[in-house]
Parts: sequence; structure tokens; C-alpha cells
Amino acid sequence: MKGDPKQDNALIQNLHDAGCSQQIIEQFMQFRKEEDTFCQIRILVKQRNMLLEAIHTDQNKLDCLDYLLFQLKKRC
Repeated sequence: MKGDPKQDNALIQNLHDAGCSQQIIEQFMQFRKEEDTFCQIRILVKQRNMLLEAIHTDQNKLDCLDYLLFQLKKRC
């Protein structure tokens, strides 16, 4: 599949903005050339799950800090 360079650049930028590594971007673009939509979806779902896990990890950290702040403020 011969892609439009402008469209390809926009897609690459979007993948980069979504936190994809250069390796993931290259794999995604290769699957795009091969018109393998299933593998493209698999890559995006994996990246999404990784980002969601990071959010949950950070949320747990925030919860711990909020608990400590709550405990300290109770003493005041």
C-alpha cells in the first residue's frame, strides 16, 4: 500500500503523541504497508492497555498520598 506522505506523517505524529516507541511506530507502519489491520489494532490495544495500567499505578500513588495528607491534617 502506497500511503500519502502527509497522512503517514500525521499518523506517525499521532502514534508518537500517544506514547508509542519508535519500534512500535515502525511495526505499525509496516503493518499499514501490508494492509494488516488486525495487527495494527493489536498494537494500538496493547499500547492503550499499557497506558491504562500506568494510570492505575499513578492513581494508587495518589491514593497513598491523599491518605497520608488526611492523617496529617487530622492532627491539626
